[in-house]
Amino acid sequence: MKTEDLQAKGLTQEQIDYVMAEYGKDINGIKQERDTYKTQLSTAQATLKSFEGVNISELQGKIQTLTTDLANKDAEYQKQLAERDFNDLLKTTAEGFKPRDIKAVMPFLDVEKLKGSKNQESDIKAALEAVKKDKGYLFQDVGIPRVVAPTPGPGGEKTDDTRTQANNALRSILGRE
Repeated sequence: MKTEDLQAKGLTQEQIDYVMAEYGKDINGIKQERDTYKTQLSTAQATLKSFEGVNISELQGKIQTLTTDLANKDAEYQKQLAERDFNDLLKTTAEGFKPRDIKAVMPFLDVEKLKGSKNQESDIKAALEAVKKDKGYLFQDVGIPRVVAPTPGPGGEKTDDTRTQANNALRSILGRE
């Protein structure tokens, strides 16, 4: 729109200024919107240029490989946690049976079967009871008596001599009175 065209139509200068001001408001908004679109277009074109030469199928293959590796690592981690939990449960349960050495008891347990069990704790107890029944020498049933010599009283008098005390201690250990 030109000023000359409006003057040719018979508008006064005041009317022309008003029309041009209103027209300018609309045009400025449209120009800003146009500039925004130009900026977005140039950004999009630059981004597209950065992707030139990129093999999409190769990237998808890498993503698939990494996803598979992550799943494998997660499964391995869960397996290690289950292994640790099982070993802790086995050790804790075995301590209740007082084995002389847990490593000596392990060959007599079917560990793989116990790991696959749904009720591991009761199955471990049953297996340990069976081993204890068959191989009792691997477990400590009786507490080892502690032999302590009596102390003399306030006067320092001895009631028995040392030899008698030793004999009595040996008899109590061997179960002979």
